[in-house]
Amino acid sequence: MKKLINRPDDVVREALEGLAAAYPDTLRVHLEPGYVVRADAPVTGKVAVLSGGGSGHEPLHTGYVGRGMLDAACPGPVFTSPTPDQMFEATKAVHGGAGVLFIVKNYTGDVMNFEMAAELASAEGIEVESVLVNDDVAVTDSLYTAGRRGVGATVLAEKIAGAAAEAGQPLKAVAEVCRLVNERSRSMGIALTSCTVPHVGHPTFDLGDEEMEVGIGIHGEPGRSRVALRPADEIVEMLVEPIVADLPFEPGDDVLALVNGMGATPLLELYVVYRKLHELLEAKGMRIVRRLVGSCITSLDMAGCSVTLLRCDDELLRLWDAPVSTPALTWG
Repeated sequence: MKKLINRPDDVVREALEGLAAAYPDTLRVHLEPGYVVRADAPVTGKVAVLSGGGSGHEPLHTGYVGRGMLDAACPGPVFTSPTPDQMFEATKAVHGGAGVLFIVKNYTGDVMNFEMAAELASAEGIEVESVLVNDDVAVTDSLYTAGRRGVGATVLAEKIAGAAAEAGQPLKAVAEVCRLVNERSRSMGIALTSCTVPHVGHPTFDLGDEEMEVGIGIHGEPGRSRVALRPADEIVEMLVEPIVADLPFEPGDDVLALVNGMGATPLLELYVVYRKLHELLEAKGMRIVRRLVGSCITSLDMAGCSVTLLRCDDELLRLWDAPVSTPALTWG
């Protein structure tokens, strides 16, 4: 194992310390228990948006803390849910009197711990709404979930719900737009290599030099099938067809497209993927009106990619275009 770390036990804490040193004007880091909040938290009268999950998926979630996106993120150990006390303390730190939205990826540990944190918050008089993200079309159940996994749509939900909260919308409305993003989004990914968890020290699974895993999860869970390696254009077709058929997307739809790298995929290759994605959707009569290409929700050092499509309307586009200032996303 070759990694830029000191000791596996220290990697999450040291990464958080580095994040705090790099972005002091954007966010604050609390180490015991671990959570990250925007620099001006709590914002009085504003709905606070909070998410979290295991580390190893950066920039998700800590990289999306800041104006126009998340008010707080709770990082657990690598590929392990944060604890209810982390979530509860982060909730209190960002609650500005208008309630808190929890955005929860559909993984068993995350769901259970966020539910417990919501109960703790409610006992303190803090109103909480929770939205479950479950956009992965690859498998119905997995090693980590009951039901579909939450993957790339999490990034879109955090940005759009964050914009709604920043605009002063009430908690119920922010939660509703977040649910709409999840309902209209579908994702699927492939892996060309495994990832290596620092505490384990060896690849999570074995893939031959001429193999790839179709429908992989972001923790290295198995996907739909293991097949012979294909050219990029064929891989994109294997991802797009199940996504488009599942919603289903239809001719005339405007979509937001995320082409996501899994951690070890260069942008050179992601643009090759986007090229084919654009071609395929255009042939289906669909129009990509916004796009995001890069490593946005990763799996440590896994090589591979995922595609997420969101069916847009004018309001979702307006919220997507709204200003955002975080370590990983900044515009406007």
